[in-house]
Amino acid sequence: MQPTAQAVGEFRKSSKAPKGRKTENGDCTSLLNCFTADRKNMPLDTLTFVIVSVIKSGITLFILLTAVAYTVWLERKVVGHMQNRWGPTRVGPFGLLQPAADGIKFLFKEDLTPPHVYKPLFIAAPMMAVIFALTSISVIPIGNSFWIGDHPIPLQITDVNIGLLLILGVTSMGVYGVALAGWSSNNKYSLLGGLRASAQMVSYEISLGLSLVGVLIMAGSFSLREIVDSQAGHFWGFIPRWNIFHGQIIGFFCYLMAAYAETNRIPFDLPEAETELVAGYHTEYSAMKFAMFFMAEYANMITVACLATLLFFGGWHGPIFGPRALQVLLPVFWFIAKVFLFLFIYIWVRGTLPRFRYDQLMAFGWKFLLPLSLVNLMATAIAVAW
Repeated sequence: MQPTAQAVGEFRKSSKAPKGRKTENGDCTSLLNCFTADRKNMPLDTLTFVIVSVIKSGITLFILLTAVAYTVWLERKVVGHMQNRWGPTRVGPFGLLQPAADGIKFLFKEDLTPPHVYKPLFIAAPMMAVIFALTSISVIPIGNSFWIGDHPIPLQITDVNIGLLLILGVTSMGVYGVALAGWSSNNKYSLLGGLRASAQMVSYEISLGLSLVGVLIMAGSFSLREIVDSQAGHFWGFIPRWNIFHGQIIGFFCYLMAAYAETNRIPFDLPEAETELVAGYHTEYSAMKFAMFFMAEYANMITVACLATLLFFGGWHGPIFGPRALQVLLPVFWFIAKVFLFLFIYIWVRGTLPRFRYDQLMAFGWKFLLPLSLVNLMATAIAVAW
């Protein structure tokens, strides 16, 4: 039962809240609490909601940009050791301050704009790429909700019931940044890179979407939280009910391959193939605009890893033990550990596999990955209906 406007007004006029009235939640400490027995029904007031949202947005943005910077450091370190090199070692212990040095360098580097480019779109393209990449993280939950007083606060910027659709829609817009960068540069190498990126992203977007339909059929919801909740529990007491162990291993394979192509990573980094196109769609860019394309790429990698964790590997579900404080932190730890595992696989593949030819790339997407995604979809639908 929600408090009426008249009751709230009377409470605000009163200088002292009534005491001693009992509810299911214990003693009534304010008139508002006397009107409800279930604290989950108490909404945040507008001011508190705005303050909490701004704080969560700031923290999320800081964590994401820091993760982007240190994913670059991690990639340079891991690939360096794979190739019998040291990687970054000069700036700070183990090169840990190298991302800060790179950021300062990009900020103060001369920003060259060639005279032959179409300046409005040339400037807007990297901004579009990084904005769409950073926006998609806003609906990704990283753990259970916590409580401030009587109000549940989800560990995500906003909790929407169509979170997966929102992420797919926002990330698919990122192709505009790449395509417009190639076109506005008025350079043949850049244009070819932009065209390759457009064709590649559109082609693999289909397989990516179809690979997730099996998960949606099993969960019965587009809400990321509900999808994670559907993976709680175990088979036979010890096998987690994660979707990858619940008939979606083919769907996960299709998702992973399509995600590599969507984020333009080796072996699918044809839009920026340096052996053919100098640097592809960002050939004419320098300084911070050049860095923004790489920020978008690594932010998309983190988003892809988060989605794989939520949809196929149970999200934040994992062994919970120890004192109460540890039990609260462990779900977030398991989520971060799974995301780190996927980022490591990304880097491992880069240091292992060669680049495809473009005809091989398109043939793999249309002739193998798309039919396999359809087979997985039909098999899941039949299994659930049966």
